[in-house]
Amino acid sequence: MASIICGSLAFDTIMNFEGRFAEQILPEQLHILNVSFLVPALRRDFGGCAGNIAYGLKQLGGTPLPMATVGRDGGAYLERLTGQGISTEFVRTVDEAYTAQAMIITDRDNNQINGFHPGAMDFAHLTKIVARNDIKLGIVAPDGRDAMLQHGAQLAAAGIPFVFDPGQQLPRFDGAELRTFVEQASWVTVNDYEGKMLSDRTGWSCAEISRRVRGLIVTLGGEGSEVWVDAQRTLVPTVKAAALVDPTGCGDAYRGALLFGLEQGWTLARCAALGNRLGALKIAQHGPQNYAVDLKLLGL
Repeated sequence: MASIICGSLAFDTIMNFEGRFAEQILPEQLHILNVSFLVPALRRDFGGCAGNIAYGLKQLGGTPLPMATVGRDGGAYLERLTGQGISTEFVRTVDEAYTAQAMIITDRDNNQINGFHPGAMDFAHLTKIVARNDIKLGIVAPDGRDAMLQHGAQLAAAGIPFVFDPGQQLPRFDGAELRTFVEQASWVTVNDYEGKMLSDRTGWSCAEISRRVRGLIVTLGGEGSEVWVDAQRTLVPTVKAAALVDPTGCGDAYRGALLFGLEQGWTLARCAALGNRLGALKIAQHGPQNYAVDLKLLGL
């Protein structure tokens, strides 16, 4: 069984600030904000939601099919995917653009400030989804706005159950568009901040959203996950990480685990528990695609 993963492929430039953003940003001076953060550590990694989710799903033994775009500088990313045994069948190269680029600064409390250049991601809507016997699941993760709208509608039309994961792109959609996404999707996953915005814009509470889909997951960082099914809330406890090194890509690792569990027909709570465990593995490593999974330790 394969899962089609609609989202971005990006190069992540990750910088570590040894202080705290809260100590550098004065609330009363936000109207004239002018700050500079010294970042002694810098690294460049393969990232993007589609790439990160595909990496996690592949680590668990699943079959990811990333649907994404790269630019004229994307050859190294294509080689990496192929080297991992991940299909590039649905990865389009856009010669007139650069691959999406994320610039991420993380402070000592794991807060992040991000800058993002979409580049080739803005052409993601050119790739269409059609029904295929080996594609049983999908996810609409952060991507170009048009691509998210079209891929959600195409997955629904093809009868492919999918996860709606708006992530940082959620503010780009109004209430009507978000309600349509929810009604098309089989599952919804957001973090607690996104969950509040989703409720505000749709006018639906978490309980109401969960009645319109098979389930809603709200991740709570170090507090674990809320799983909502038929308006009933279950708290799935967190997993203690060996170290808190880098939060970049933790949510995507979680979603790779979610897709794997759904492929196996697990309950949503069991999927969330595996997501918490994979997130704990990821946060202990630098970069979004540098952690390793021991299937025996995970009981798989």
